[in-house]
Amino acid sequence: MTTETRDVCIVGAGPAGLTAAIYTARAGMDTLVLNADEPILARNAHLENVPGFPAGVDARLFLEMTRDQAERNGAAVRAGRVTRIDETEAGRLLVEAGDDAVRADYAICTSWSDTDYLADLERVGLTKRGSKTYVDVDEDGATEVDGLYAAGRIAETHHQTVVAAGDGAAVALTVIDDSEVPFYHDWVVPEGYFTGRDREIPPGCEEIDDDERERREREARETMREYFADPHPDEPTQHPSVREE
Repeated sequence: MTTETRDVCIVGAGPAGLTAAIYTARAGMDTLVLNADEPILARNAHLENVPGFPAGVDARLFLEMTRDQAERNGAAVRAGRVTRIDETEAGRLLVEAGDDAVRADYAICTSWSDTDYLADLERVGLTKRGSKTYVDVDEDGATEVDGLYAAGRIAETHHQTVVAAGDGAAVALTVIDDSEVPFYHDWVVPEGYFTGRDREIPPGCEEIDDDERERREREARETMREYFADPHPDEPTQHPSVREE
Protein backbone atom coordinates (compact mmCIF):
# COMPACT_ATOMS: atom_id res chain seq x y z
CA MET A 1 0.00 0.00 0.00
CA THR A 2 1.29 3.43 -0.98
CA THR A 3 0.93 6.05 1.75
CA GLU A 4 1.15 9.80 1.35
CA THR A 5 0.88 12.59 3.92
CA ARG A 6 -1.48 15.56 3.73
CA ASP A 7 -2.73 18.18 6.13
CA VAL A 8 -6.36 17.59 5.18
CA CYS A 9 -8.12 14.73 3.40
CA ILE A 10 -11.70 15.32 2.28
CA VAL A 11 -14.00 12.42 1.40
CA GLY A 12 -16.42 13.40 -1.36
CA ALA A 13 -16.35 16.00 -4.14
CA GLY A 14 -19.85 17.45 -3.99
CA PRO A 15 -20.61 21.06 -3.01
CA ALA A 16 -19.65 20.53 0.66
CA GLY A 17 -16.37 18.75 -0.02
CA LEU A 18 -15.19 21.02 -2.81
CA THR A 19 -16.08 24.18 -0.91
CA ALA A 20 -14.28 22.92 2.17
CA ALA A 21 -11.24 22.24 -0.02
CA ILE A 22 -11.30 25.78 -1.40
CA TYR A 23 -11.06 27.19 2.11
CA THR A 24 -8.44 24.85 3.55
CA ALA A 25 -6.27 25.15 0.43
CA ARG A 26 -6.47 28.95 0.45
CA ALA A 27 -5.34 28.86 4.08
CA GLY A 28 -2.20 27.06 2.93
CA MET A 29 -3.15 23.58 4.13
CA ASP A 30 -2.10 20.70 1.88
CA THR A 31 -5.52 19.40 0.84
CA LEU A 32 -6.58 16.26 -1.00
CA VAL A 33 -10.16 15.47 -2.06
CA LEU A 34 -11.06 11.85 -2.80
CA ASN A 35 -14.21 11.13 -4.78
CA ALA A 36 -15.66 7.73 -5.61
CA ASP A 37 -19.04 8.36 -7.21
CA GLU A 38 -20.71 11.13 -9.13
CA PRO A 39 -22.17 13.65 -6.65
CA ILE A 40 -25.95 13.54 -6.25
CA LEU A 41 -26.08 17.12 -7.53
CA ALA A 42 -25.34 15.70 -11.00
CA ARG A 43 -28.93 14.39 -11.01
CA ASN A 44 -30.27 17.94 -10.93
CA ALA A 45 -31.90 18.92 -14.24
CA HIS A 46 -31.23 22.65 -13.73
CA LEU A 47 -29.82 24.24 -10.58
CA GLU A 48 -31.86 27.33 -9.70
CA ASN A 49 -31.32 28.16 -6.03
CA VAL A 50 -27.66 29.22 -5.78
CA PRO A 51 -26.82 32.94 -5.36
CA GLY A 52 -24.98 34.51 -8.26
CA PHE A 53 -26.85 32.69 -11.03
CA PRO A 54 -30.08 34.69 -11.58
CA ALA A 55 -31.38 32.34 -14.29
CA GLY A 56 -29.92 29.19 -12.75
CA VAL A 57 -26.99 27.11 -13.97
CA ASP A 58 -26.33 23.62 -15.29
CA ALA A 59 -25.62 21.51 -12.20
CA ARG A 60 -22.81 19.55 -13.84
CA LEU A 61 -21.17 22.79 -14.97
CA PHE A 62 -21.51 24.15 -11.43
CA LEU A 63 -19.71 21.08 -10.06
CA GLU A 64 -16.99 21.41 -12.70
CA MET A 65 -16.49 25.10 -11.92
CA THR A 66 -16.33 24.44 -8.17
CA ARG A 67 -13.81 21.65 -8.67
CA ASP A 68 -11.71 23.89 -10.91
CA GLN A 69 -11.83 26.58 -8.23
CA ALA A 70 -10.58 24.13 -5.59
CA GLU A 71 -7.73 23.03 -7.86
CA ARG A 72 -6.92 26.60 -8.87
CA ASN A 73 -6.42 27.40 -5.19
CA GLY A 74 -4.09 24.48 -4.60
CA ALA A 75 -6.26 21.50 -3.64
CA ALA A 76 -5.74 18.14 -5.33
CA VAL A 77 -8.87 16.28 -6.45
CA ARG A 78 -8.74 12.70 -7.63
CA ALA A 79 -10.80 9.54 -7.90
CA GLY A 80 -10.68 7.15 -4.98
CA ARG A 81 -13.22 5.15 -2.99
CA VAL A 82 -12.46 5.48 0.70
CA THR A 83 -12.89 2.10 2.38
CA ARG A 84 -11.60 2.84 5.87
CA ILE A 85 -10.60 5.66 8.21
CA ASP A 86 -8.75 4.82 11.40
CA GLU A 87 -6.57 6.53 13.99
CA THR A 88 -2.80 6.02 14.03
CA GLU A 89 -0.53 5.76 17.03
CA ALA A 90 0.94 9.13 16.10
CA GLY A 91 -2.43 10.80 16.59
CA ARG A 92 -3.14 11.23 12.89
CA LEU A 93 -5.89 9.74 10.76
CA LEU A 94 -5.26 7.08 8.14
CA VAL A 95 -7.61 7.28 5.17
CA GLU A 96 -7.50 4.16 3.01
CA ALA A 97 -8.72 4.06 -0.58
CA GLY A 98 -7.96 0.79 -2.35
CA ASP A 99 -4.19 0.34 -2.58
CA ASP A 100 -3.55 3.93 -1.55
CA ALA A 101 -3.63 5.53 1.87
CA VAL A 102 -3.44 9.09 3.14
CA ARG A 103 -2.03 10.01 6.52
CA ALA A 104 -3.72 13.27 7.49
CA ASP A 105 -3.99 15.54 10.50
CA TYR A 106 -7.61 16.26 9.58
CA ALA A 107 -10.31 14.49 7.61
CA ILE A 108 -13.67 15.91 6.56
CA CYS A 109 -16.38 13.42 5.60
CA THR A 110 -18.76 14.83 2.98
CA SER A 111 -19.69 11.63 1.14
CA TRP A 112 -23.29 10.55 0.78
CA SER A 113 -24.62 8.31 2.09
CA ASP A 114 -22.10 5.54 2.69
CA THR A 115 -20.62 5.58 6.21
CA ASP A 116 -19.19 2.04 6.18
CA TYR A 117 -15.65 3.43 6.01
CA LEU A 118 -16.10 4.78 9.57
CA ALA A 119 -16.88 1.36 11.08
CA ASP A 120 -13.45 1.02 12.76
CA LEU A 121 -13.83 4.29 14.66
CA GLU A 122 -15.75 3.25 17.75
CA ARG A 123 -16.09 6.81 19.07
CA VAL A 124 -17.86 8.09 15.95
CA GLY A 125 -21.58 8.37 16.55
CA LEU A 126 -23.89 7.35 13.74
CA THR A 127 -27.61 7.99 13.62
CA LYS A 128 -29.84 5.96 11.29
CA ARG A 129 -33.05 7.52 10.01
CA GLY A 130 -34.91 5.28 7.60
CA SER A 131 -32.49 4.21 4.89
CA LYS A 132 -30.02 7.01 5.63
CA THR A 133 -27.17 7.09 8.15
CA TYR A 134 -25.78 10.37 9.45
CA VAL A 135 -22.56 11.21 11.29
CA ASP A 136 -23.07 12.79 14.70
CA VAL A 137 -21.25 16.13 14.94
CA ASP A 138 -21.23 19.12 17.28
CA GLU A 139 -22.25 22.62 16.17
CA ASP A 140 -18.85 23.10 14.50
CA GLY A 141 -18.91 19.84 12.53
CA ALA A 142 -16.50 17.94 14.80
CA THR A 143 -16.96 14.29 15.75
CA GLU A 144 -15.73 12.61 18.95
CA VAL A 145 -12.57 11.54 17.11
CA ASP A 146 -9.79 14.10 17.16
CA GLY A 147 -9.25 15.56 13.69
CA LEU A 148 -12.38 14.02 12.16
CA TYR A 149 -15.20 16.25 10.93
CA ALA A 150 -18.29 15.92 8.76
CA ALA A 151 -20.12 18.43 6.59
CA GLY A 152 -23.08 18.52 4.24
CA ARG A 153 -25.89 16.02 3.98
CA ILE A 154 -23.93 13.28 5.79
CA ALA A 155 -23.99 15.60 8.82
CA GLU A 156 -27.77 15.98 8.37
CA THR A 157 -27.76 19.49 6.94
CA HIS A 158 -30.57 20.52 4.59
CA HIS A 159 -30.55 18.90 1.16
CA GLN A 160 -29.76 22.10 -0.79
CA THR A 161 -26.59 22.94 -2.73
CA VAL A 162 -25.99 26.33 -1.15
CA VAL A 163 -26.58 24.92 2.36
CA ALA A 164 -24.16 22.04 1.78
CA ALA A 165 -21.54 24.39 0.37
CA GLY A 166 -21.96 26.77 3.28
CA ASP A 167 -21.62 23.93 5.77
CA GLY A 168 -18.46 22.78 4.01
CA ALA A 169 -17.04 26.30 4.32
CA ALA A 170 -17.98 26.57 8.00
CA VAL A 171 -16.45 23.20 8.89
CA ALA A 172 -13.31 24.05 6.91
CA LEU A 173 -12.93 27.25 8.91
CA THR A 174 -13.26 25.19 12.10
CA VAL A 175 -10.49 22.90 10.85
CA ILE A 176 -8.30 25.90 10.03
CA ASP A 177 -8.92 27.36 13.49
CA ASP A 178 -8.26 24.05 15.24
CA SER A 179 -5.05 23.59 13.25
CA GLU A 180 -3.67 26.89 14.54
CA VAL A 181 -2.61 27.81 11.01
CA PRO A 182 -2.14 31.60 11.00
CA PHE A 183 -5.34 32.78 9.39
CA TYR A 184 -7.50 35.82 9.99
CA HIS A 185 -9.80 36.36 7.04
CA ASP A 186 -9.94 35.16 3.44
CA TRP A 187 -10.14 38.68 2.07
CA VAL A 188 -8.58 40.45 -0.93
CA VAL A 189 -8.59 44.22 -0.42
CA PRO A 190 -7.40 47.35 -2.29
CA GLU A 191 -3.81 48.45 -1.82
CA GLY A 192 -3.46 50.49 1.35
CA TYR A 193 -6.50 49.04 3.12
CA PHE A 194 -4.32 47.83 5.98
CA THR A 195 -0.90 49.32 5.26
CA GLY A 196 -2.42 52.76 4.74
CA ARG A 197 -3.43 52.64 8.38
CA ASP A 198 0.01 51.44 9.49
CA ARG A 199 -1.33 47.94 10.06
CA GLU A 200 0.25 44.68 9.02
CA ILE A 201 -1.71 42.64 6.49
CA PRO A 202 -3.37 39.87 8.55
CA PRO A 203 -2.79 36.20 7.68
CA GLY A 204 -5.19 35.09 4.98
CA CYS A 205 -5.66 38.62 3.63
CA GLU A 206 -4.09 40.21 0.59
CA GLU A 207 -3.71 43.76 -0.69
CA ILE A 208 -3.62 44.29 -4.46
CA ASP A 209 -3.08 47.43 -6.55
CA ASP A 210 -5.36 48.61 -9.37
CA ASP A 211 -3.36 46.89 -12.10
CA GLU A 212 -3.59 43.53 -10.34
CA ARG A 213 -7.29 44.05 -9.59
CA GLU A 214 -7.99 44.78 -13.26
CA ARG A 215 -5.93 41.75 -14.33
CA ARG A 216 -7.90 39.46 -12.03
CA GLU A 217 -11.21 40.91 -13.20
CA ARG A 218 -10.24 40.32 -16.84
CA GLU A 219 -9.23 36.77 -16.04
CA ALA A 220 -12.52 36.22 -14.20
CA ARG A 221 -14.59 37.47 -17.15
CA GLU A 222 -12.59 35.43 -19.67
CA THR A 223 -12.87 32.31 -17.52
CA MET A 224 -16.64 32.64 -17.16
CA ARG A 225 -17.04 33.20 -20.90
CA GLU A 226 -15.15 29.96 -21.54
CA TYR A 227 -17.33 28.03 -19.10
CA PHE A 228 -20.56 29.27 -20.66
CA ALA A 229 -19.49 29.34 -24.32
CA ASP A 230 -21.14 25.98 -25.06
CA PRO A 231 -23.71 23.71 -23.38
CA HIS A 232 -22.19 21.25 -20.92
CA PRO A 233 -21.79 17.88 -22.68
CA ASP A 234 -23.12 15.75 -19.82
CA GLU A 235 -26.82 15.07 -19.27
CA PRO A 236 -28.42 14.80 -15.81
CA THR A 237 -27.93 11.43 -14.14
CA GLN A 238 -31.24 9.71 -13.45
CA HIS A 239 -32.04 8.24 -10.02
CA PRO A 240 -30.92 4.58 -10.03
CA SER A 241 -34.37 3.37 -9.00
CA VAL A 242 -35.97 4.73 -12.20
CA ARG A 243 -36.32 2.06 -14.83
CA GLU A 244 -35.10 2.92 -18.29
CA GLU A 245 -37.45 2.08 -21.14
